[in-house]
Amino acid sequence: MPISPSQFAINPLQWVATDDGWINPGLAPALPDRLARIAAAGFTAIQSEVPSGSSVAEYAHALEVAGIRPGPGYVGLPWEEQSADRAQYLERARVLAANNIELGNGLLFLAMGMQRDAPRVAHPAVGHDHNPARLERVRDYLSEAAEIITAEGAVAALHPHIGTWVETADDARFVLDTVDEKILKFGPDAGHFAWTGIDPALIIAEYRTRVAGIHIKDYRLDVALRSRTEDIDYRSTVRAGIWTEPGAGDADIPGILASAGDDFTGWVVVEVDRGTTEAPEDSVDLCGRWFTSHFGLENASR
Repeated sequence: MPISPSQFAINPLQWVATDDGWINPGLAPALPDRLARIAAAGFTAIQSEVPSGSSVAEYAHALEVAGIRPGPGYVGLPWEEQSADRAQYLERARVLAANNIELGNGLLFLAMGMQRDAPRVAHPAVGHDHNPARLERVRDYLSEAAEIITAEGAVAALHPHIGTWVETADDARFVLDTVDEKILKFGPDAGHFAWTGIDPALIIAEYRTRVAGIHIKDYRLDVALRSRTEDIDYRSTVRAGIWTEPGAGDADIPGILASAGDDFTGWVVVEVDRGTTEAPEDSVDLCGRWFTSHFGLENASR
């Protein structure tokens, strides 16, 4: 069964990308302006995030006015060595899960938080400073968060991310193979796996029955290779142009999506962490052109 246009959402990170290769949510335009541009580009769903100072009901109303559906949510768990210091982030995971259930979309991508001064931000994509004992503690942290999310009626999907303690395919396999599938599904990011030097289609196919959603990025493999071989830090690699709009880079997006199987009914979230255009909204438009050209122009009129 081919992937349906209704399975797609956009996470418009272009608007919050900073000049130094990071993100700043404060750069985003007003929500109605963002939603209007996303709808005009042809997308009918967005990765859900209730803005600070807004209620779930207010956010849901803004989406409805724009003709945009709530897509999956995202939970980032910053790492703290002391378990007591992690409690606040577990509570935040509970709130985000409850928000998404209220919005009507129970899926949340669950990632370790990426902190600016983290060792793997300085040395990305190579599994820097691998420590099996720490990985076990990280696994337990993710498992606890997944249990909390599940208890709210939502679905947690492991989302390995460059710059964090769950970064590589081996990190991901350890977590997935030691946490019950009933509480933790898989939500891979194709671009982040490609940065580590593997074909993302292979690990998606390996865990295809567990995949609840996929983040699609396009990327430049030569930039990723330089990052790994020359030990180039995360922000410098982003500034060097590792990311690009879908269809403009080296990603085999059809192959990546096909690796999830003909029966895949999960979400596909389109992301460009840093656009190639001077104006972020132009990058959103390019994503929309790719989406509508591959998955039906009828989406643009919904």
